[in-house]
Amino acid sequence: MARYTDPVCRLCRREGMKLFLKGTRCFSDKCAIEKRNFAPGQHGKDRKAKIVGYGLQLREKQKTKRMYFTQEGQFRNYFEKAAASQGVTGEILLQQLERRLDNVVFRMGFGISRRQARQLVRHGHIHVNGRKVNIPSFPVNAGDEIAVREASRKLAILESAKEVASHGHAPNWLQIDRDNYSGRIVSLPKREEIQMPVNEQLIVELYSK
Repeated sequence: MARYTDPVCRLCRREGMKLFLKGTRCFSDKCAIEKRNFAPGQHGKDRKAKIVGYGLQLREKQKTKRMYFTQEGQFRNYFEKAAASQGVTGEILLQQLERRLDNVVFRMGFGISRRQARQLVRHGHIHVNGRKVNIPSFPVNAGDEIAVREASRKLAILESAKEVASHGHAPNWLQIDRDNYSGRIVSLPKREEIQMPVNEQLIVELYSK
């Protein structure tokens, strides 16, 4: 399976904003955006072309895809499924992305980034309704119980993530028990509950051409 293996800070620099791909580093002075807020590459510092039309739509799609760590084909499948569903296509697209197991693990505060949450899922540390699930893109549903495997609860990364999460606000569509490293999906996320700097309408326009 294809996966991105280059430095993720380059992705933030390419989009010109923090995508929060490296957890606590993104909040420190070591953040690439704080040190070098220009596009990567030899001419990144000099080339500042104005982006309009198709370019805006493309950058919005790339930004969203990178935030949720999905590949191009997978992201397009999400869009096609959203377009075939009843409702607002852009909102359904974001809802599908939020329902990914790796994202839910991150939202619950079990990982300091989606990348770290993805690793927890991949390594079999997460249970859904009492059964191990190691597929990051697994879609959760309302009523599902998510928990860290009991034998994995002493992992150092869980302790550090718990400390970071204790200072944040949990989404209303999740019920979280951080002391027991578990949580439940109360309802499917609504657009106003998805606090992401994404203009999903631009993505819809891009794929609808």
